[in-house]
Amino acid sequence: MNQKNNKHSFILGFKNNYINPKTSIEKNKIFTNYKEQLLSNTATIKVTDFGAGSSVFSSNERQINQIVKVAGISNKRAKLLIRLTTYFQPKEILEIGTSLGLATSALAAKNKNIAITTLEGCPETAKIAQQQFNEFGFSNITLQVGDFAKNLPKAIENKQFDFIYFDGNHQKEATLQYFEACLKSANKNAIFIFDDIYWSKEMQEAWQQIKKHPKVSCTVDTFQWGFVFFNPKQAKEHYTIRI
Repeated sequence: MNQKNNKHSFILGFKNNYINPKTSIEKNKIFTNYKEQLLSNTATIKVTDFGAGSSVFSSNERQINQIVKVAGISNKRAKLLIRLTTYFQPKEILEIGTSLGLATSALAAKNKNIAITTLEGCPETAKIAQQQFNEFGFSNITLQVGDFAKNLPKAIENKQFDFIYFDGNHQKEATLQYFEACLKSANKNAIFIFDDIYWSKEMQEAWQQIKKHPKVSCTVDTFQWGFVFFNPKQAKEHYTIRI
């Protein structure tokens, strides 16, 4: 197969396997129930921002339902996470940035055989997330609270992750540090997903640097998420599609 056909085969496979399939109704219902429960929660918590902070909230005192409305993963993106885990069937998932656990719930829905490690810096949002995990019976989730710089090395020590979702710190230096650290625990079939790659000039610069890394074989830019693949048999290519 020539290089041009290889290109078309990869992006066609990406669309057919991850983008176009129908989302499990059962799994999506778990996510929507989880989200609706948080949307009905009007309690106020004090959020600790370790990353770039919020461009919307003017105070660290925030209502839980407002956090969901402003900063929570969209229903469309949650469905995509559900389809990705359904297709890839990863054994070990790492999420950097739990917040209230919305994306985590999409990863965990009907996936009891997947071990999920999720990291959160803010104790208050982590507390709500853990309460939700307990209520929804997500016993396969391990939530670690604290500074990512300290917790990430512990989380990846002696582990191999198939799937890593980066959504915890939208600063260039931190994003690149987490990327480099996670490379040590990624196998050749791993998939990395970076959220908000166009959130700022810094994030765009980080994304461009990640694309150039010698271990990266292929990337897909979807204008919000950046997908990274590492299979050495795949020709180094960079794709852009809107989803």
